[in-house]
Amino acid sequence: MDLETLTRALGKFRDERDWARFHTLRNLIVSLNLEAAELLELTQWKSDAEIAASLEDGGRMEALRDECADVLLYLLLIAEKGGFDLLRAATEKLEKNASKYPVEKCFGSSRKYTELDGCHHGNERGAAV
Repeated sequence: MDLETLTRALGKFRDERDWARFHTLRNLIVSLNLEAAELLELTQWKSDAEIAASLEDGGRMEALRDECADVLLYLLLIAEKGGFDLLRAATEKLEKNASKYPVEKCFGSSRKYTELDGCHHGNERGAAV
């Protein structure tokens, strides 16, 4: 299933329940952040090694998958409400990040583009990737 088909299925699910009236842009963004916090909660008080080991546990893997899916579904609803193609927006953002973080200047560095010698210094915030 591609994102467009998934978005249509999500819209059908929403509309069958008469939930669209609750889906203001603000409410969707708030809900996205609540779901992202639930994703974050899966790592609370755990070391990187404990988190990696937890992927062997079927229940924890299911929780990770479910929380990631919730985040994706809210992103799709936000994009639909905002009137833009999320896949296209992500592709364009990746292109912008490639410009801000050229390999020859940024390889192996975790610094923000504004802190890298010779990297593009645009007005945008740091990269998401």
